[in-house]
Amino acid sequence: MNYREEYERWLELANDEMRSLLKAYSEKEIEDSFYKNLSFGTGGLRGIIGAGTNKMNIYTVGKASQGLANYLNKSFESPSVVIGYDSRIKSDVFARVAANVFSANEIKVYLWSELTPVPTVSFATRFLHASAGVMITASHNPSKYNGYKVYGADGCQITTETAAEILAEIEKLDIFADVKSDKRAEVETIRSEVLTAFIEEVKGQSVLFGEEVDKDVSIVYSPLNGTGYIPVTRTLSEMGYSNVILVEEQKLPDGNFPTCPYPNPEIREALTLGLEYCKRCNADLLLATDPDCDRVGIAVKDNKGEYQLLSGNEVGLLLLDYICSQRTKHGKMPSDPVMIKTIVTSDLGERIAEHYGVRTINVLTGFKFIGEQIGYLEKVGKADSYIFGFEESYGYLTGSHVRDKDGVNAAYMICEMFSFYRTKGISLLEKLDEIYKEYGYCLSALHSFEFEGIAGFAKMQEIMSKFRRGLGIIGGRQIIKMLDYSKGLNNLPRSDVLKFIFEDNCSVVVRPSGTEPKLKVYLSISAESKKEAKKQENVIIKELRKFWE
Repeated sequence: MNYREEYERWLELANDEMRSLLKAYSEKEIEDSFYKNLSFGTGGLRGIIGAGTNKMNIYTVGKASQGLANYLNKSFESPSVVIGYDSRIKSDVFARVAANVFSANEIKVYLWSELTPVPTVSFATRFLHASAGVMITASHNPSKYNGYKVYGADGCQITTETAAEILAEIEKLDIFADVKSDKRAEVETIRSEVLTAFIEEVKGQSVLFGEEVDKDVSIVYSPLNGTGYIPVTRTLSEMGYSNVILVEEQKLPDGNFPTCPYPNPEIREALTLGLEYCKRCNADLLLATDPDCDRVGIAVKDNKGEYQLLSGNEVGLLLLDYICSQRTKHGKMPSDPVMIKTIVTSDLGERIAEHYGVRTINVLTGFKFIGEQIGYLEKVGKADSYIFGFEESYGYLTGSHVRDKDGVNAAYMICEMFSFYRTKGISLLEKLDEIYKEYGYCLSALHSFEFEGIAGFAKMQEIMSKFRRGLGIIGGRQIIKMLDYSKGLNNLPRSDVLKFIFEDNCSVVVRPSGTEPKLKVYLSISAESKKEAKKQENVIIKELRKFWE
């Protein structure tokens, strides 16, 4: 693509708002906005809001919707689509653009009447027997981002093969000439009964099985100006949790995220206000969901009364052990129980699962692959075998009611687990220590490195090529094996992921992010203590950085 020629074409054919943005661009901004089309894959689209082929705007959303419409009309006799959107800037606009395109292509549209969490789109797609679902969201990215997530009829994010077919349709289109739109399109508003059905499914995930627990725990909850407020508080209230304090500044939807510029519950900065509320209220538990409410971060008090954040791996291990122990105690474990996790998620999960006789399925990074495995189980009549799935990036799911990570479900299950152990006089930190004593300490850590723009993209490719040539010793530990998932290992789809296995049960996974301009490095370090593991982590990261600094 000649970025200058395409820029001039947009100046001629785009609307006044786009032309105004384009005229203000510097040469570098023009190049970054037009050097390629916004990538479409299994995660759909994601990018910075702005003008250009490499940005999120009404034209790139319209083109993606037209490509998806063409695919659906070829694949289904009378296709239909569920559309949801979050609190991000222009999410409602992009949702309406998509609805107009689908309607113009004679595809029935079900549109949520107000912003909604991403798991409700997965749920509604199945509940309404739609052919596909679309969620306008950029998850936990900063406010300048938005995205376009696509689900199949099974409620799972689209597979690699389906994404390739949709992309082939998109690439046939001219962004201005070939996109149909019906601005007077009538859509069917999704009824409130669908949200109620979703919440009932979430409530049904309880594993108390009649046990009484103390639900009068003090919970501070922040939706981080996103979509979680109504479904999370409603679920907790209906299940008996009445002592919930909302972070007022982050309660209502606001795509500018004024008090948490990076609304990601994985990072402490996003939880600063929530932690302040906890200290003022002497709360027992902090919950925070990201803007599209598929991730949950938590903090609990330590024995000194200070609040400690738990990682995605730590919460996942706690939930796994809690669910397995409760199912085992009450005779509710299925005959062939299955736990599903990603290859970058703590290997300690596999040891816990094995202890309870639960089979582990490891999948590529991305909850879509967990959803895909639930779908496979359903096809062979074993959907009930699935008891839990989690990923290190704060995503959890205890049931098969949706096929994506579910922050509403996770928030409720965390509260139930917290109440259960509190009733027995045990804190979550004490329970975590018990797990480490039984199975051994394992540090899991993620380090992300940003590589912006065309130069950054090229740099990441160069780094992955260097790594593929092999590593010897890192941090004083010998690498005994390299797994290159670009070759499609263990019946998994091909993916640009490398895993280096060290001696002493340690590993490093490296992959470029599929949705952000970042190189992600995942560490799994077994050691005698947390202090020793942290020391090893620092040494390994320092040595790896030499490859690109």
